[in-house]
Amino acid sequence: MYPTVSYHLPEWIADEVGDPDRRYPTLEARMDLSIRLSARNIEEGGGPFGAAVFEIESGRLVAPAVNMVIPLHASVAHAEALSIMIAQQVCATHDLGDPALPSMELVTSSAPCIQCYGNLWWSGLRRLVVGARKEDVEALAGFVEGPLTADWADQLEHRPPLHPISVIRDVLREEACAVLRRYHEQGGTVYNPS
Repeated sequence: MYPTVSYHLPEWIADEVGDPDRRYPTLEARMDLSIRLSARNIEEGGGPFGAAVFEIESGRLVAPAVNMVIPLHASVAHAEALSIMIAQQVCATHDLGDPALPSMELVTSSAPCIQCYGNLWWSGLRRLVVGARKEDVEALAGFVEGPLTADWADQLEHRPPLHPISVIRDVLREEACAVLRRYHEQGGTVYNPS
């Protein structure tokens, strides 16, 4: 018999989120939450990444998440992937672009790695908002993010016949980079494959 796979977010996320009905009216407010989650995750023994799915127009938080690779023993447990999966469970659909749903976005403290890029491509999300860039993650924290092409953002924005995913970069980039720098300075584990 094979084991059951289930992912549980840390209980402390509820403390960081606070009022679950709070709205996040600006990109900066949404990114601030993702960065706070990434910083707290370091304190709790996780990786330096936080992400959240929001409704674009209302600013309603749908699904917060943090990187859980080490605690869950799962290389797929990146903050972006978990946030997308939780949003899909909350919305009871594999397609977050379903016309019956409000348009949603992924707000992530760092640019997606190659794995999360693929997850984003198939998610149905309409927008990606990024704090730190790929080169920041690699230079400041030592991770290898995979072979994304230089035009990865353009590929998301132009993907007929699928809906485009607009990309906004460098939102609170310095604040996001500070978390990556802190992780490295504290000797955080770089959990790329051997």
